Amino acid sequence: MLKKKTSGTSTKYIFECDGCSKKFSTKEILAKHISYSHKTQKNSDTTAVRTQVEQAPVPQQTEIFNCDICEFKTSQKRSMLAHLKAHVAKQIFSIKSNLQTHMKIHTGEKPFSCNICVYRCNTKSLLQRHLKTHTGEKPFSCNICEYRCITKSHLQRHLKTHTGEKPFSCNICVYRCITKNLLQRHLKTHTGEKPFSCNICEYRCITKSHLQRHLKTHTGEKPFSCNICEYRCIRKSSLREHMKIHPGAKPFS
Repeated sequence: MLKKKTSGTSTKYIFECDGCSKKFSTKEILAKHISYSHKTQKNSDTTAVRTQVEQAPVPQQTEIFNCDICEFKTSQKRSMLAHLKAHVAKQIFSIKSNLQTHMKIHTGEKPFSCNICVYRCNTKSLLQRHLKTHTGEKPFSCNICEYRCITKSHLQRHLKTHTGEKPFSCNICVYRCITKNLLQRHLKTHTGEKPFSCNICEYRCITKSHLQRHLKTHTGEKPFSCNICEYRCIRKSSLREHMKIHPGAKPFS
């Protein structure tokens, strides 16, 4: 005889011998019990007990619910629903956080400021990256040359100078480049767009860095200097070119 016993959320099946009323957890164990314990019973009794075993339904396996996002699994549908809600909540928080950061671009809000210079920015990660320009820390290094930099993205961009990879191309001319930013800057040479302007003269340019470099012509600031002679200049590239006049001098990096 098959009896059902419920415990919590799981269901257990108890197989009971009709010959002696002993209970067993599986049909196989019941069959062995009949074979060894009821040998002396009449054939008809044995046949009846065997029929009892053969006709007993096989307990159904518990359904397992697997999460499609992570490795979480459970036998309870309610637990799976609660788990999935946690994923959704986390995703919504991430989207909301990213949106709040993005909106600061439009509002001009820059709540994070450097305690050394006047630099301000809209995220903590940008401030942490900026602070490395003061400490001189350059944790990322090229395994081909001596180039070192502040961020992983800068290193990845640099490595393309060794491989020659230029995945971004202009759809107007043959110009190709390493980064999307460089391509966007190049496209302005076709449109004639010069969004940055000097507040002292009529100079206009494509990028903010070009404007900052130009402003130094008004202030007289020359931050790049030769360590061999007294030459000073505004641009890093000008210093590299200058170093070529000193035989054996280490190139400026």
